[in-house]
Amino acid sequence: MNVSTKNFLIYGISKGLGKAIIQSIPKPNDIIYGISRSVPIQIPNLNWIEADLSSTDIAVHKIKDAICDNKIDVLIYNVGIWETNAFTENYDFERISSLEINQMISTNVSTCIQSLQSLMSNLRASGNAKVILIGSTWGIENHNGKELIFSATKFALRGIAESLREILRDDLIGVTTLNLGYLATEYEIDVPVDQVLKETDHSLIPLADVIQAINFIISTSNGTCIKEILMPAMKDINI
Repeated sequence: MNVSTKNFLIYGISKGLGKAIIQSIPKPNDIIYGISRSVPIQIPNLNWIEADLSSTDIAVHKIKDAICDNKIDVLIYNVGIWETNAFTENYDFERISSLEINQMISTNVSTCIQSLQSLMSNLRASGNAKVILIGSTWGIENHNGKELIFSATKFALRGIAESLREILRDDLIGVTTLNLGYLATEYEIDVPVDQVLKETDHSLIPLADVIQAINFIISTSNGTCIKEILMPAMKDINI
């Protein structure tokens, strides 16, 4: 029996959620194009693309050159840097430099837009392509966070998804924003969920739950569009 092969393009694979994705979602016969600055874990079907996403033009061209005309069945933009002292009592919006602001906007927004623009033909070459943009509860209305630039970029990500969905509607390509709360990234993906929940008191999302959500999106046909999923931790009071 022939087993169909999927091509994955996954950003931010060296740690956290991105690392968990490449460990858990692609099958052994799938092809992974993985992007990060630092060296990721070694997986047999991984094609690592070393790129600094804050250097938008260089990164976008480097990624496109590596993929060439190959199809992309699943594109996951798992990128999101935040301000100095973000999510702490020491956060001070007035002390954030213009350099830091511009770097965040380039990495979180500009590189995302230009990457999507450069990869449209690759997505259209798939019979059932999915674009998944990893957002945040900081991009949702009425959140309680003070991190202004991070919040602005995650709101922008939702705007990107809204318009991209219309651009790709006739191509039957699904575009989903997955808005996540605090993740239990200090735990490896193979740590049992019950242990994560017990040790974090249900205040962090187990990575395994996010993997389940991504698998659900990928499993749907091109007759369905999963527009947005909001996933805070059970005891997250940010929203």
